[in-house]
Amino acid sequence: MNYLDRNEFNFEPSQKVVEAIRNFDPKTLCFYTRIYDQGKKSVVSVRLSEIYGVPEEQVLLAYGGEDILKNAIHYYLMKDPSSESHPSELEDGRVARGLGAAKGDNKKILIPEFSWWYYNKVAAECYGTFEMYPLHEQEDTFAYDVDEVIDYTNRIHPRMLLLASPNNPTGNSLTPEEIGRIMEHIPDDTMVLIDEAYASFITSDTDYIAPLVNKYKNLIISRTLSKFYGLPGLRCGFGFIGAGHDHFVSYINKYLGYNRFSEAVALAALDSDDHYRHVADEMEWGRQLYKKALGDKPGFKVYKSVANFILIKYPTAIKERLQKALAEQDYKIKFMTDKGLEDCLRITLGRKEQTQTVVDTILRCL
Repeated sequence: MNYLDRNEFNFEPSQKVVEAIRNFDPKTLCFYTRIYDQGKKSVVSVRLSEIYGVPEEQVLLAYGGEDILKNAIHYYLMKDPSSESHPSELEDGRVARGLGAAKGDNKKILIPEFSWWYYNKVAAECYGTFEMYPLHEQEDTFAYDVDEVIDYTNRIHPRMLLLASPNNPTGNSLTPEEIGRIMEHIPDDTMVLIDEAYASFITSDTDYIAPLVNKYKNLIISRTLSKFYGLPGLRCGFGFIGAGHDHFVSYINKYLGYNRFSEAVALAALDSDDHYRHVADEMEWGRQLYKKALGDKPGFKVYKSVANFILIKYPTAIKERLQKALAEQDYKIKFMTDKGLEDCLRITLGRKEQTQTVVDTILRCL
């Protein structure tokens, strides 16, 4: 089966990843990591600190980017925002920070109008509420209106603001300058969570992350090895948080360390940028093919994307015919059902032969 419906990785892992798996000593799994003796979370958090220039204590590790999102939303929607800066004292004299978890009155999160359904599901899990702010269709792209996001945030004053860059399923992103402008003009007690799971497919620039995290204490940037590094089955996510959130870092941290096999593979992936950059370049070939083959066909619009998928508006009259034709070839793509995107397809950018097959199939169904 050719799975082009969940934004997975249809290419080969890097040779360094293959070698890390092949050479892994199973006896390593018989012992916990000892890096805790150095006051560090993981060999991976140490490496990420070196790569991104963010202090290791502000690096987050989790079971995929999903886990960072879930932990952050649960924690900040349930927590009294005043408790971290004003610790209380327990009867035995210990200092308690943020223990009044259920006392948080502001349980509202702002999320993009067209975005991953999982965001509002997680908010509901901790009895939070969400409101959506618009994404605007502009010719062949969707875009955030930064001034509008700032206005919504100041007017509603949510406990959390979620930004996805690139956004799933629309494929648009924010520039570092736009992120900085948002951070500068919203309440500093609104935690901002930027989901960058799909970052790096168009640009390798990460120099903006450390300055933003160093400047804004209410900022979390979440990333993962699932997309650009093509390891969704490894379940390894990472992120960065502004200073002063020791209790949240302790909350999300794993006291006994992390999966040592995953650590070895993650280190190999992080050392394989050249391989994955080559894969990203092949995906650009796919973007251009979809635009060239379908962009001028009646009823179609191929949206710009900076992620590993592409969103395409199509004439829904061919839906059943297209679904059947793809199924006969063991291909799956995403037929959107989100309100406002019912006439769209989201297609993972796969290998060249996969992209060509999907394009040819769509053309045959017209």
